[in-house]
Amino acid sequence: MNASDQHSHSDAPARLEKTHLRLGFVALSDAAPLVAAKLLEFGHAHGLTLELCRQPSWAAVRDKLLSGDLDAAHALYGLVYGVQLGLGGPQTDMAVLMVLNRNGQAITVSNRLAAALDEHGTLPAALRTLGRKPVFAQTFPTGTHAMWLYYWLAAQGVHPLRDIESVVIPPPQMVGALAEERLDGLCVGDPWNAVAEAQGVGRTAAYSSEVWPDHPEKVLACRRDFVSAHPNTSRALVQTMLEACRWLDDAGHRNEIAQRLAQPELLGAPEALIAARLGTEAASATRLPVRFFEGGAVNYPRASDGVWFLTQYERWGMIAQRDDYTAIATAINQTALYREAAERMGLAVAANEAPQVLIDGRVWDAGKPETYAQRFDIRA
Repeated sequence: MNASDQHSHSDAPARLEKTHLRLGFVALSDAAPLVAAKLLEFGHAHGLTLELCRQPSWAAVRDKLLSGDLDAAHALYGLVYGVQLGLGGPQTDMAVLMVLNRNGQAITVSNRLAAALDEHGTLPAALRTLGRKPVFAQTFPTGTHAMWLYYWLAAQGVHPLRDIESVVIPPPQMVGALAEERLDGLCVGDPWNAVAEAQGVGRTAAYSSEVWPDHPEKVLACRRDFVSAHPNTSRALVQTMLEACRWLDDAGHRNEIAQRLAQPELLGAPEALIAARLGTEAASATRLPVRFFEGGAVNYPRASDGVWFLTQYERWGMIAQRDDYTAIATAINQTALYREAAERMGLAVAANEAPQVLIDGRVWDAGKPETYAQRFDIRA
């Protein structure tokens, strides 16, 4: 760092390489940080003007990030990792700038399967009553919903690669597919689980926070070359989104954002259903609230979370076992950039690496990822 750099760091904001940013999002309640950032123009204080660009699917988010049509986006954690490995599209070096939220997803089953679950008590027994191969939908092959769905099924003795047919459907189309009886179940972000229940076409069978309590979910993602070319802009964007996440911690603000998200150009779903699962409905032991900030504890992009997704890709045969998971995750997750942004906002960095216990009782210890995938009875 030269003297002028030191001066700019301490006294004046660094010159931004780009000031107008196009941010992609998919119609989900956890796009709330992007919507709040635009609604309240939190970017202005950091020299940024944000333009929100709704995308029809996660594949569209991926394509537009890769083409440069989007600068950054609300993205599935696993989408970023899949593209990095060349699984979810052309191999491209990707970046996770921060975590936008934890929890807030669910698995919904058809009325027929819900009734069979009530009657038979176990998922394998309930699925047998269908008399054919069950069809479950998720939102992107390497995405979080595929991983929560597969983990949940396997925890109950159902092999997600053999015992069911897994299909990809964009989040806003999930409820329609369930209503048309094309699906027996789905895993998606809210409000679509709440909408399915309200329309009487399905029932929430499990919340993603039951699979992995306080799991990482959506991230602020971009191409890695964007960060290299625009370091100051990238840091300003993280600061902007941290402000939006902090604003969302207030219950009154969650109601306010639900009202905004309900608009047709954003989610086009009933405000009450969005608000209910954004945290105005009481959480329970199994359904933890969607978390956006909590003093910044939500947002640090710890590499260990990314390593878990890599172990699951190995578990399901998407990649061969390798010994560089931590190196891959460390390159993707922009922890140094995040720390700079957090420091400028006076936020402590909560880099909690404590072992996590998932729905099947297995402990995820990021310190020992090499053999984790092989320990599962149900795997590819």
